[in-house]
Amino acid sequence: MNGSMSNEEEEKGLYTEDGTVDLRGKPVLRSNTGRWTACSFIVAYEVFERMAFYGISTNLFIYLTTNLYQDTVTSANNVTNWVGTIWMTPVLGAYIADALLGRYWTFFIAGVIYFLGMSLLTLSVSIHPLKPSSCSDPIGVQCEKPTTLQLTVFFGALYTLALGTGGTKPNISTIGADQFDEFDPKEKGQKLSFFNWWMFSIFLGTLFANTILVYIQDNVGWALGYGLPTIGLVISLMIFLAGTPFYRHKVPVGSPFMKMAKVIVASISKWKMDIPTDPKELYELDPQEYGKGKYRINSTNDMRFLNKACIRTTSTKSWLLCSVTQVEETKQMFRMIPILIVTFIPSTMIAQIGTLFVKQGTTLNRHIGTFKIPPASLAGFVTISMLISVVVYDCAFVKIVKKWTRNPRGISLLQRMGIGMIFHIIIMVVASLTERHRIHVARDNGLVENGGQVPLSIFILLPQFILMGVADAFMGVAMIEFFYDQAPESMKSLGTSYSMTTLGVGNFISSALLSIVSDITSRDGHEGWIRNNLNASHLDYYYAFFVILNCVNFVMFLVVVRFYVYRAEVSNSMKMLEEELVVRNTR
Repeated sequence: MNGSMSNEEEEKGLYTEDGTVDLRGKPVLRSNTGRWTACSFIVAYEVFERMAFYGISTNLFIYLTTNLYQDTVTSANNVTNWVGTIWMTPVLGAYIADALLGRYWTFFIAGVIYFLGMSLLTLSVSIHPLKPSSCSDPIGVQCEKPTTLQLTVFFGALYTLALGTGGTKPNISTIGADQFDEFDPKEKGQKLSFFNWWMFSIFLGTLFANTILVYIQDNVGWALGYGLPTIGLVISLMIFLAGTPFYRHKVPVGSPFMKMAKVIVASISKWKMDIPTDPKELYELDPQEYGKGKYRINSTNDMRFLNKACIRTTSTKSWLLCSVTQVEETKQMFRMIPILIVTFIPSTMIAQIGTLFVKQGTTLNRHIGTFKIPPASLAGFVTISMLISVVVYDCAFVKIVKKWTRNPRGISLLQRMGIGMIFHIIIMVVASLTERHRIHVARDNGLVENGGQVPLSIFILLPQFILMGVADAFMGVAMIEFFYDQAPESMKSLGTSYSMTTLGVGNFISSALLSIVSDITSRDGHEGWIRNNLNASHLDYYYAFFVILNCVNFVMFLVVVRFYVYRAEVSNSMKMLEEELVVRNTR
């Protein structure tokens, strides 16, 4: 018997305990799969893919205004509507991954669609008759407008690309997190740093796009400027495929949307019934149904109405009875919705980087000697600031703070998000004051009517770009990790898509606010806050409006956080890490 137990324990140590399998559905050995070996391919993929994506998105506003001859508001809204779609489609990708194909195959098929969109986009800026006619008029008034064919192909390519990213974005980071066994304390500890270094890889690729690619697009040509991101995407997909033998995979466990809908329908259908006082009387699957990759959750009293879905009846309809675990999983996804909502406004602030911040840069002196700085390249300082902030946070801040908080993360994820929100308030104060100064200088130099270049260096915008990177090191990383960490094990892809949904909604809010404010402020003979000529605009008022919006949102965040209940850990790995910290501190 002892020999049998020894063999079982030995086998338990050889294989992962979280239910991960290989592509053929067989259990995977712990020693030669997953962990940072597998994640190295995923992180490398992300560097090249981010280079490809931001190689298109960072300078898109400039392309729309200079090559398609669109006005400021139309160009900004086209950018934010497209970026919003980019970040909303992951909900569809998460559904397909969790319910049908699994993360790996969903990612692979979406990657092919992504490549097709990128290729068509490159063709649309490279060859006639898809490419708009060139024009020497700097204002664009005398230029030939693009044809219907050119607009259809260009925007069709953009939204094909968006469809592809809907399958890659929610699954690649989740695949990365899946490489660490939740039940192994050492791997759990490594997983806590994964999202920091994941964001580091994102911004490494972004830095190249915001500097080198933007310069090529502005000074060499759009054909090469879009061709290089397409090549980068091909390289990224090849790197991902090369790591296939090392990946651990979670088996699809059904549609999370259907599970949640079933809980709601079952609860409503039994709304008149009383919930048993003893939770053991509620329906639950047999213990043997739970094991690797599937975890049982005990009943809780919050959102108590949903517990009615577990009340046993004589009905044989499957939609009228749910297990306790299914109900608790649904509750957890609902608990995160208030947090999701209060992240919309910070995401709206991020949308300004590629639109109005860039427009400001076009009005300033961009020369360093004979070198002319592309206005969109200032986004590179967001990247640099982010890279430095993430490294300092992970290597210094966490190590120091966790000695006092005894939290392996240093501070909680919601605390980290709150700090990011405070930075967003500061950013908009700085942006408003900077723009106010720019307008005053334009007036003093008689540049209001002609919209001429303001005799100020473009580097006066640096503070708002740098602070945006610091804010993202707190807010951006915490959002991704929070929504992944707090999602039930069977709904991780959907949880990850929450962090992308907020970016999508934020961009759509940006489009709506810009249109509404532009319309309201231009009524009754007024010239409006946002015009093509920024020297005659009041962008400083618009940024001040954002300050108020962020302050109100932060108060809402504090209220929401006060009532949030963290998900219970499915393993004791975090507890073991906390106990280890206590031991270290007592030495």
